[in-house]
Amino acid sequence: MYRRALTLSLAGVLTVLLTVGASVLPVPYVSYLPGPTFDTLGEVGGTPVIAVEGRETFPTEGQLDLTTISVRSQLTLTEALRDWFDRDRAVVPREFVFPPGDSDEEVRRRNEERKLESENAATFAALRQLEIPFTTRVQVQRVERGLPADGRLEAGDVLTSVDGRPVDGSAALRDLISSRPPGTELRVGFEREGEPAETALTTTQPEGEDRSIIGVVLAEMPEYSFTIDITLQDVGGPSAGLMFALGIVDKLEPESLTGGRYVAGTGTISNEGVVGPIGGIPQKLVAAREKGAEVFLVPEGNCAEAAERVPDGLRLVKVASLSEALDALETLEQGGEPAGC
Repeated sequence: MYRRALTLSLAGVLTVLLTVGASVLPVPYVSYLPGPTFDTLGEVGGTPVIAVEGRETFPTEGQLDLTTISVRSQLTLTEALRDWFDRDRAVVPREFVFPPGDSDEEVRRRNEERKLESENAATFAALRQLEIPFTTRVQVQRVERGLPADGRLEAGDVLTSVDGRPVDGSAALRDLISSRPPGTELRVGFEREGEPAETALTTTQPEGEDRSIIGVVLAEMPEYSFTIDITLQDVGGPSAGLMFALGIVDKLEPESLTGGRYVAGTGTISNEGVVGPIGGIPQKLVAAREKGAEVFLVPEGNCAEAAERVPDGLRLVKVASLSEALDALETLEQGGEPAGC
């Protein structure tokens, strides 16, 4: 009788401990939740999301919302299980968002860099679509510590030449540097605050890779006869590119893109206007519909996933490029049926 009572008592203690552990101890997962949406034609905190100066702009109507997801980390087992069964949330391994060995600050910085790349690519794509002339400059976004450029180049420097050859885009520059054997000395021309300068850098080889680097993170920046400023705090990553590009086009073209509709969407964009897939599409659909969106622009690569989780009243439109998105919006305006998912 004593042994049975002791066994039951121990089982009860273990059950309590497991219950407490499930409600307190973190598990290596995070949750994706529907995040806030932002109208690229509107303002946030009194500041326009997209501001154009030095060129005529035109009145807009309707909304062109970019969508986001919120990431909830430090989940307990109980919270992870609850979110797993919530249709509007997704539970994924923590390393999907926070790679092992990377601090939260490194992840935040990388997302900010990707957002800047997205803003620049959106501007490139919109200028190309509108056939507005521009040139390209390659700017140092960040200098890696302990690598050849450390102490020689600074964030904001504009690279102009390598061994006397003009810099023609960041991809061509990377190819030029990576094709040289490690230990090669390069003469790098640059501009700092408008003043030309030159420095000598000796290439090095990243561990485990067969290429040369100088240790800089680059950004391609368009130069044109007016200014476009995109201002949106606390949003990182590249997935707003399509909606930024559409917002720029809508402000610079006389005709309204939305026809007064509430349009939302997502998708990366390249300098050439190609739209790429993103993560968290189900949560972004929910966020858009909750805010009142009628139409959602879905990257072609996300269509299969999006079609499985369409909120009631939200119309999905498939797009693979900026020009396709513009054509689809025009088709809607004329009462037609653009391609869906």
